[in-house]
Amino acid sequence: MKILIAVAMFSALALTPASAKMMACTGENMAKSNGMMSGMPDGPGKMAMAKEMGMANTDISKGNMRGACMHYMKAQKMGAAK
Repeated sequence: MKILIAVAMFSALALTPASAKMMACTGENMAKSNGMMSGMPDGPGKMAMAKEMGMANTDISKGNMRGACMHYMKAQKMGAAK
């Protein structure tokens, strides 16, 4: 059920652009980052960012918000490095 909610949030906000500064660890901001990631050119940075976002989603589904936020922050850094 939690995964379905996360997927719905990601798809609803996929077209919202993410800012260049670090964003707080919220479902809305994760959805923005996921939308930004889909617009990135394919490459190792995008793959690494997708991996971190996947680990963040896994931690959310397990109820580990601290771990999810850690992975989300890593993903943001990778997205900013381009």
